[in-house]
Amino acid sequence: MAQLLFCFLLTFAALEPFTSEAAAAGSLYDWRLLSVNGFSWSNCDGESLSAKIKSLSLIPDPINIPGDLTVSTVLETKVPLTSPIKVIITAEKELLGEWMKVPCLDNIGSCTYDNVCELIDTIFPPGQQCPEPLHTYGLPCHCPFKEGVYSLPDTTLTLPKVDLPSWLANGNYRLTGVLIADNKEIGCGKFTFSLESSSWSF
Repeated sequence: MAQLLFCFLLTFAALEPFTSEAAAAGSLYDWRLLSVNGFSWSNCDGESLSAKIKSLSLIPDPINIPGDLTVSTVLETKVPLTSPIKVIITAEKELLGEWMKVPCLDNIGSCTYDNVCELIDTIFPPGQQCPEPLHTYGLPCHCPFKEGVYSLPDTTLTLPKVDLPSWLANGNYRLTGVLIADNKEIGCGKFTFSLESSSWSF
């Protein structure tokens, strides 16, 4: 799960231009995310898979957006991870006590990413040094990822404003991310949280 989690944590800022551009174009991005509450995580598989999250801390709770987020994590992969690496995200929202699958719209929701390595390369162009805080701690930001343990000590990131489509704005969510390499499931993580947003179009 190493590159999946690093990509998740370090691309908040990279996503902001896309959400702002969508809002300016008059899309459904008419809600502004205010906070992420009650974040929790677990490995789906116990100790059976090769890549796993050993620890993950996000402070504060709730996470205010925009605002500062302090992250620390330890990730491990017992096998080298080489391109192509597939990630399958299943997103669910709680509605009337039932969990409903969120469809994949504009690359948000229950989406399959056939080659995460290529996606990372579009955010962090090859040939350039990895961005902070990865560079400081000697952590990679491109495939392949060697087997081993990857540690990120307490690091404070500044989260930008994030706009959301109205159908995603508020509620309780759970995400399952499955990492596949060489046509085998390598890692699986579960994340639960709630979103609080407010309409900004009126």
